[in-house]
Amino acid sequence: MWKRIGLVSLLSLWAVLTLFRPARAEEEGPLIYRISVEGPLTPVMISYIQHGIDAAKRDGAQALILTLNTPGGRSDWMQEIIQVIRSSEVPVIIYVSPRGAQAASAGALITMAGHVAAMAPETAIGAASPVGDQGQDLGTTLERKAKEDFRALARGLTARRSAQATQLAEAMIEEAKAASASEALSSGLIDFVAVDQDDLLRQLDGVVVEVAGRSVTLHTHGAQVRPFEMSLIEQVLSLTADPNVVALLLFVGAQALLIELSNPGGWIAGFIGVVTLALGIYGLGILPVNWLGLGLMLVAFVLFILDIKTPTHGALTVVGALTMITGLLVLFSEPGIEEFGRLSIPLVIALGAGAALFFGFIVAKGLRAQRARPVTGLESLIGSTGLARTELAPQGYVFVQGERWQAMAEDGPLTEGTPVEVIGIDGFCLKVRRTSPDT
Repeated sequence: MWKRIGLVSLLSLWAVLTLFRPARAEEEGPLIYRISVEGPLTPVMISYIQHGIDAAKRDGAQALILTLNTPGGRSDWMQEIIQVIRSSEVPVIIYVSPRGAQAASAGALITMAGHVAAMAPETAIGAASPVGDQGQDLGTTLERKAKEDFRALARGLTARRSAQATQLAEAMIEEAKAASASEALSSGLIDFVAVDQDDLLRQLDGVVVEVAGRSVTLHTHGAQVRPFEMSLIEQVLSLTADPNVVALLLFVGAQALLIELSNPGGWIAGFIGVVTLALGIYGLGILPVNWLGLGLMLVAFVLFILDIKTPTHGALTVVGALTMITGLLVLFSEPGIEEFGRLSIPLVIALGAGAALFFGFIVAKGLRAQRARPVTGLESLIGSTGLARTELAPQGYVFVQGERWQAMAEDGPLTEGTPVEVIGIDGFCLKVRRTSPDT
């Protein structure tokens, strides 16, 4: 009887869950994915945005909200991101957020590429004049060509908007003009100014957008927003967009490889060195750098190694530390580089001091080893004590370190059994002198 009651109960529970599952799914509302792009543009962001769009399409999401806060980046990466957004079969809503955020330089054109563009209050967009890959000003001919290319791209992205929006977009490129959220809205460059995500969803409900050649009506009322995070590898690679992280990776990698080379046989230091240096070199390929700085850092490590091989009582270590600090300061100081591409001065000083302390410790150990008393060979007998086995007048035999040695007394005839101390060696004859019995 109890088995039947249990079976009936389970079947009833299954029936209830089955009947109410559609209703609950309906109450949950439509699905919207959200990704966040913050900081200078990197190749990792391209794959991250693509993966977010793919996940939204796979799970049948209504749209993808891309929260944007960027000072810009390389134009080729910007164009790849625009291509990913414009080829998406899921509506992509670009939302410049939070308050105080910016869609500057390349970020302005990415915002225009969204199927819907929105900004939070107190945000800015624009200043999209093209510069070189290293942040430098372009020559007259290259600048004109780049501006014409960007203006044509902006006109295409704003073709569905007002003429005033297109004019503002072109001014952002030609004159490096920037606009506030309210100014961008009044010109028609963006669709909404939304205080927060809930306000954005409220304004998006019922909006019709053109996606991949078809009209799509957004239904965002009561939508559930699902964050889509970067993968672990993408998170690690995205850290290399920070020059301070790159400097740390180069420093740790070089130190680890030097440890491995000085003590071959272990693999942990070598593995850490290879991985961190690889990540550091990847970061150098992302960030605008001055290669003179990298050269100075290499010179610094050469000086450190020379001080180990030919000790100069720390002189080369001090010079190497100063050279490393100079190299780090120069590495990310190319004229025209934005603030996001510059190093922290305290970090630079800390790395230089850390390198000096590390190699200074090695040099000190080397000097101490040179001054240490020998522990092998005949020289190791100097300072040892023993007993005269025969009369030393002045020559005879002594017993030192468990062995019988020929010896010569330096301080006159010594009787058998006299405690002696070895003070020198002449061939295989020990030079000894009398010592007190307590020694």
